[in-house]
Amino acid sequence: MTAGYNTISLGTGRKEFNPKKARPGIEHYIKEAGQGVLKQIKGGADSVDESVLGNFMAARFNKQANLPGFFPMIDKGLEYKPATSVEGACGSGGLSLMSGIRSVLAETADVVLSMGVEVQNTVKAIYGADILAGAGWYQDRKKGHAYFFPGQFSDRAGAYFDKYDRAKARKGMAQWYANAIENARLDPTAQEHHNTHPDPYGLSLKSEPNGKIFVDNLNFMDCSKVSDGASGIIIASEEGLQKIGIDKKNAVEIIGFAQTTRNITEQPTDRTELTAIKKAVHNALADAGIKIEDVGTAEVHDCFSIAGIMAVEALGLAKPGEGCDYVAAGNTKRDGVMPINTTGGLIGWGHPTGATGVHQAVTIWQQLTNKAGDAQIKMTENRPYGLSINMGGDDVTVSCVVYKRG
Repeated sequence: MTAGYNTISLGTGRKEFNPKKARPGIEHYIKEAGQGVLKQIKGGADSVDESVLGNFMAARFNKQANLPGFFPMIDKGLEYKPATSVEGACGSGGLSLMSGIRSVLAETADVVLSMGVEVQNTVKAIYGADILAGAGWYQDRKKGHAYFFPGQFSDRAGAYFDKYDRAKARKGMAQWYANAIENARLDPTAQEHHNTHPDPYGLSLKSEPNGKIFVDNLNFMDCSKVSDGASGIIIASEEGLQKIGIDKKNAVEIIGFAQTTRNITEQPTDRTELTAIKKAVHNALADAGIKIEDVGTAEVHDCFSIAGIMAVEALGLAKPGEGCDYVAAGNTKRDGVMPINTTGGLIGWGHPTGATGVHQAVTIWQQLTNKAGDAQIKMTENRPYGLSINMGGDDVTVSCVVYKRG
């Protein structure tokens, strides 16, 4: 993978966001991200063999379907070339990556433009919650919380509190939020880039969850925000890299990947464990032939802080119930043992649902090729790998990719 590009993740928190004023539509984000990628490669659109776009709910948020038809709008050189769109809720971006990787491995393409997009600040929050509930089993909608997914992960947090230790878990969740804000401040495209609160840790820890105004076990800082944005990256064979004029040192090698799916019609058997993520990580690391201790940085799907804590445990970095301690000790900070979500993750950078998986890949590419700017972390020679986890729904559609520095 190479030539990554992110638009701004636009929503509350960005100075330029005003819900009462007209904002860019989905076509704007697709065009900006696509052109941002194409400008980095020799031959531009003429060098691209096929394209794929991850998106969740444009048909409802934007009343727009048939998204492959937008690729020729990016550049006339993409007209009459194969293009597809893929959907797996918040995991749609990861499915875009999976599709591109498989096309290259199948030798049907040498250069694939992989993208993800979502524009969801088009409806009021309560209506958006109903649209987003489609990422879960919709027949549970009437039994669920008005804000369906915060309710789902509030239930996970409550189960975690009951099984382990609420006070310790809340400290870990507050540290997760603080890390997200501190990292987002270093990336000018992040939704929380303008956040200047002097004590994000204290803000989250002191904000007790209140089910009368939101959900029982999460506060507002525990949640990712509603975001508009797009990301894009090139997936290429070695021959494709030569065609687009990219040196291997400016690319990352995909050395392992995995995809898992959990039954959407069933509730998790254990709400304290992300089983689909755990299985995907195990399979991807086995495919790559490495251990988690070899990984130097990871991007995980922290739609909620409790999901980040559980992802740490699914990665095998901490035992069940000890992920909160691992995070609270500073191990996932940008200078910690395992820097996670170095540009803010979903809570800090933003969560334009269909774009998230591609944004994660762009972040890993940036870090492993020293292109992360102020957000750059120090990678060590003995841990040259990156890893990303993209999750759709409540641990339902999951993809995991392992990357190596070129």
